[in-house]
Order: sequence, then structure tokens, then C-alpha cells
Amino acid sequence: MTKTALITGASRGLGAALAEALAPEHHIIAVARTTGALEELDDRIQAKGGSATLAPMDVTNADAMATLCRGIHDRWGRLDLWLHTAIHAAPLAPVDHIDAKDMAKSVAGNVTATATLIAYVAPLLGAEGQAVFFDDPRAGEKFFGSYGATKAAQIALARSWQAERARIGPKIQILTPAPMPSATRARFFPGEDRSALAEARSEAAAIIAQL
Repeated sequence: MTKTALITGASRGLGAALAEALAPEHHIIAVARTTGALEELDDRIQAKGGSATLAPMDVTNADAMATLCRGIHDRWGRLDLWLHTAIHAAPLAPVDHIDAKDMAKSVAGNVTATATLIAYVAPLLGAEGQAVFFDDPRAGEKFFGSYGATKAAQIALARSWQAERARIGPKIQILTPAPMPSATRARFFPGEDRSALAEARSEAAAIIAQL
């Protein structure tokens, strides 16, 4: 039976690197909002002899996620692996200047969407599958109010699910990758010396070794 890996936030950065690294042994179900980037990812996967299903969707659209998960069930019956790299990174701002729309998007993308996806994906993973979340502990740092708070809430959801499923599965992992030269980090730290950051491909390889 073909192994399947769902990657939410697969169009670039760590998500794309994970998709490429897993593709030789897994059929990749790649979710992201950017169709062009997904198509470029698909080209790279096919060049390596792998295969992918592209799902140009917004993870905050609960109906779209329900349709996606039903499609996965109908086609494969289950998932072996879910890696959740999708994140909304609101602009940095002092807490008393956080834009209400940015905060709402952060809650929707980082917290509500995660809870919704866990509910939809859990039955597909069953007892034997794995889910992986990626921490970026910024809570309490200056200007990271909306991102730090909602990222911490996302990881709190994952930790609760991890504790609840420790004996019965699926296996839940929460990893903290090394800083990478992602588009998100460039927005947070403009002008940073990116040569000192880890490559997404090397981080993806290290993560897969822990699965």
C-alpha cells in the first residue's frame, strides 16, 4: 500500500523541503494557498520519481479541509503522516498597537485551523499514523505579541492531543527546527545575515530521521 503524507503549508520553506524529502517513499498531499508554488513543487517531486496531489486551499476554510480529508479517505482510506507547517505570521508590533484584523487572522490561521484540522485528520491517522507540529517559541518576546501568543496556543493544542493519545495513538511529535532563511523569518528579521541559518533541506532530513 502506498504511504501517504499530508503536508499543510507545503508551497515553500520547510514544508516544501519536507515534501521533496518524503516523496520517494510517500505520495505527497500538498496543501497551500499558492498554486504556482505548488506546481513548482510538483515538478521537483516528479523529477525525483515521486508523486503528489496538489490541494491549493486555505487551511482556515473548514469546508475545504473537510472536503480534502474526505477525498483522502475515499482514495487511500488513511494517512500515514501529517506535517503541519502552515503558519500566519502577522507583522511585528507592540501589543498596544496590534491591528485587530492581523490578530483575527493569527487566531484563525494558527489556532482555529489547527484545532479543526486535528479533528478532521485524526480519524485518518488512526492508531498507527504520526502527526508532527513545529514550535517557534516566541511567546513573550518584544513585538511578537500576535504571532507568539497564537503560535504558543497552537503548540498547546498539539501538546494536549499528544498527552491524550500517548497510549492509543496516533503518535504526536512537537519539534523545534533550527532557524532557517524562510520568507517568514525575513519579515521578522530584515537585514539578518542569512548565511548563518540552517538550510531547509538539512532540517527536513533531520526531522525525517526522527519520525
